[in-house]
Amino acid sequence: MTTNSLPDDPHANDAAPYGGGDPYADYRVFGDAAAFTDLVDLADRRLGAGVIAANDEFFAERENLLVRERAVFDPEHFGHKGKIMDGWETRRRRGTADAPFPAPEDHDWAIVRLGAPGVIRGVVVDTAHFRGNYPQRVSLQAASVPGAPGPEELLADDVKWEEIVPRSQVRGHAANAFTVTSERRYTHVRVCQHPDGGIARLRVHGEVVPDPEWLDLLGTIDLVSVLNGGVYEDASDKFYSSPTQIILPGTSRKMDDGWENRRRRVHGTNDWVRFRLVAQGAVRAVEIDTAYLKGNSAGWIALSGRDGETGEWFEIIPRTKLQPDTVHRFPLAAQAVVTHVRLDAFPDGGVARMRLHGALTEPGRASLAERFGRG
Repeated sequence: MTTNSLPDDPHANDAAPYGGGDPYADYRVFGDAAAFTDLVDLADRRLGAGVIAANDEFFAERENLLVRERAVFDPEHFGHKGKIMDGWETRRRRGTADAPFPAPEDHDWAIVRLGAPGVIRGVVVDTAHFRGNYPQRVSLQAASVPGAPGPEELLADDVKWEEIVPRSQVRGHAANAFTVTSERRYTHVRVCQHPDGGIARLRVHGEVVPDPEWLDLLGTIDLVSVLNGGVYEDASDKFYSSPTQIILPGTSRKMDDGWENRRRRVHGTNDWVRFRLVAQGAVRAVEIDTAYLKGNSAGWIALSGRDGETGEWFEIIPRTKLQPDTVHRFPLAAQAVVTHVRLDAFPDGGVARMRLHGALTEPGRASLAERFGRG
């Protein structure tokens, strides 16, 4: 059943009132989030995303939409405006004395600047703890605006906002997932609540498409960084944390801010993770960081690469012992031209960050420019 086929009864999607105990005990997941949630969240604050404007945030601040941790609920937490919720919540909309309900076109909105512009594959509108005060419907639009525009520029008449999620019903106290099919590159999204209500969190999953001219100016770049279009593809294990974190910008801040797998017990096997570069690149140096991983870092690693989806894997770094909580730097004797890399951990353990320093090849640069031009 799709979101648009939910019952028309405006209360059919309510969650039961909070009855005590674990507030997530009756939390629901709706839609095919598994199809895209392994992709990077383009609206991650760690990438520079922000909620830069909203028409109303009377009960709860718009910035809560992008908090990384899941929403919390304190039934005794009230302020001078009423119940304090961990999300973005607007006041109740009113019509007129003769028609007290809001008009069909009335809605609230918030504009989010994506930290890493790219192609959006899906969004999650999380209404955790909004049980009877969630929006009846939501919609999302997206725009591609260069530079660092402010709210006034984004709300100007000449900005083209395209609908990526049509007006759709959502469930209260649930993760509502919506697949997006547009192939355009976007820099901003606008989430709309129809007519009003509260949303706990917003996630915008997709593939980063960086500006090739900016990468040209930088020269040597991290070819696998999320900010430069690197993508996590697959891994043998992601028990404790997402392998995507290996290619996030910045340094790890704590033990779970990287990739850690469970303890491997089958002899003769090892853990691995595979990434795809934004386009073909020439790697000249590699960094492997085990920050905060002390008794659980990988014992040894090896790095392989291939050129193209069907290319043969070849060795970039042979099996090498790692130290815990340490940055390891590997200059390469010859540059490695690759589109994909695979990091093997022997036999198991964690890696906080990996950097592949180099530059796009001419074919890689042309491929990226073509994707960038579609936006």
